[in-house]
Amino acid sequence: MALSLFRRILTRYAQRLPEPTWSHSQSAFDISDITGFLPAQPLRHLPQEYDIWEAALTEAQTVLSLGTDNSNVAVAKRQDGLRWRDRIREWPVLQVEHLNDDIRQLQRAHLVLAFLVHFFVHSIPPTEPASPVQVPRALAVPLVTVSRMLKMAPVLTFADVVMWNAVPENPDFPVSLTNLRFENLLSGTEDEYNFYLMSARAELQGVEILHIIDSYHSLPNTTDLTSTTKIARDLTRLKNVIEELTATLESSRELVDPHDFYFAVRPWWKGSDAEGPDSPGWIYEGVTGLDHNYLSGPSAGQSTVMHALDIFLDVDHKLVKRRAPAPSKENKKADLGFMERMRQYMPGKHREYLEYLANSPRPLREAARQSPALREPYNAAVRALKAFRDVHIRIACLYIVTMSKSQIPAQCPASAMMNKMADQVASNRRPVRGTGGTELLPLLKAGRDATARTAL
Repeated sequence: MALSLFRRILTRYAQRLPEPTWSHSQSAFDISDITGFLPAQPLRHLPQEYDIWEAALTEAQTVLSLGTDNSNVAVAKRQDGLRWRDRIREWPVLQVEHLNDDIRQLQRAHLVLAFLVHFFVHSIPPTEPASPVQVPRALAVPLVTVSRMLKMAPVLTFADVVMWNAVPENPDFPVSLTNLRFENLLSGTEDEYNFYLMSARAELQGVEILHIIDSYHSLPNTTDLTSTTKIARDLTRLKNVIEELTATLESSRELVDPHDFYFAVRPWWKGSDAEGPDSPGWIYEGVTGLDHNYLSGPSAGQSTVMHALDIFLDVDHKLVKRRAPAPSKENKKADLGFMERMRQYMPGKHREYLEYLANSPRPLREAARQSPALREPYNAAVRALKAFRDVHIRIACLYIVTMSKSQIPAQCPASAMMNKMADQVASNRRPVRGTGGTELLPLLKAGRDATARTAL
C-alpha cells in the first residue's frame, strides 16, 4: 500500500502541472481596457449641492495669481484674490460621506477640493518669516474625508491634474490620444496644458503595457514552447511601447518652455514639504490624525503605469536585492523610499493593483532567467526603460536644475520677480528638489542605475 502511494506521488510530480494564473481581472482595480488608469468618461461636475466648490474653481482660474508674482498683472489681481480666499474661510463644511457610493463623484470631489487648496495656498503673498499656511476647514475637512474614502493623500496629485482632469473632446467617445482636453489649469498657461497633455498621452500609451502584463499572467504556464514564444513576442512589444513613451517624454522640448514651466507652472504644484525639512508646512483646520508626511504635490513619480512596469520587470528601487554592479555611494544616499511613498498619492484601487502585481506567483525576471529564449527580449525591454530614464534625467536637468540657476529674459512681465527668486535659490545653495521636496538628481540617477542592474 505504501509503495502504491509513493508511485502515485511520483507520477503526479512527473506531470507538467499548470502554473498559478491571474485570479482577478484588472477591472476589479478600476482599470479600463481602453483607457487604463484614466476614467473613460470622468465626471465633469459634482451634484448641485456642491456648486459653491465648482464655482470657486472656475473663478480661481481667472482672478488668482501666484502670491510670489509681483508683476503688474498679478498685483492688479491681489484684491480679487483676497476676497476669493475670504469667502472660502466663511464657507460651511459640506458633508461628503454619501459620495462613497460613487467612485467618479469621489474622484471629482478630490480634484475640485485639491485644486482649491493649491489655489488658496499659493495665491497668498509670502510673508517674512514664513509661517505655516492655514487651510480653511471648509476645504480641509471634506478633502481629508474624501481622500480617506479613496485611500489616497489629501493634496493635489498626479491623478487630479492628469488622470481625472482629462476629458474627451467629443463626449460621445471615451478619452483617447486624439480625443482629449483639459478644463482645469492652475497657471492658465499653454505650457501647463501641454504638460498635462503629454502626461496623459503617456498614460494612454501605457495601456498596452497593462495588456501585456495581463496576458503574461493569464498564460497556463511560462515554460512550454507556445508560451515562451508568446512571452518573447510580448517583450518585444513592451520594448516598443517603452520607446514610444521615451519619444513622448522627449516631445516636452517642443511643447513646454523650460522658463515658463519652472517659474509659472511648477510653483502651483508644490506641497506642504516642497522646501524639504525646513518647509513651514500647512495646517489643515478641523482635521485630526492627519499624516503630514503625505502632503507633497503632484509628481510624475505617482504614475501608476510606470510603477506597474517597474514591478513587472522587477526593478529594485529600494536596493535590497543583490545585483551587479553594486549600487554606488550616490545611489545609496538617494531617497530609496521615494517610489514606495509616491504610491500613497495614488487612488487606493490602483495601489492595490500594484500590491497584487508585486505578489505574482510567476515573476517575469525569474521566467526570463530560466529560459535562454526569453533572456534577450527581457534585457532589451530593460535597456529601453533605462534609456527612458536617461532621457528623464536630461529633461529634469533642463527644466529644473538649469532653470533654478537661470535668469528670466527682460521682456518677461514677471522678470524682476523671477530673477529675484532664481538669485535666492542660487545664493542659498540648497539642493534642487522636486515638487514633493525630494532631492531630484540623486533620486533620478538612482532610479536609472537600479533599472540598469535589472538586466540579466
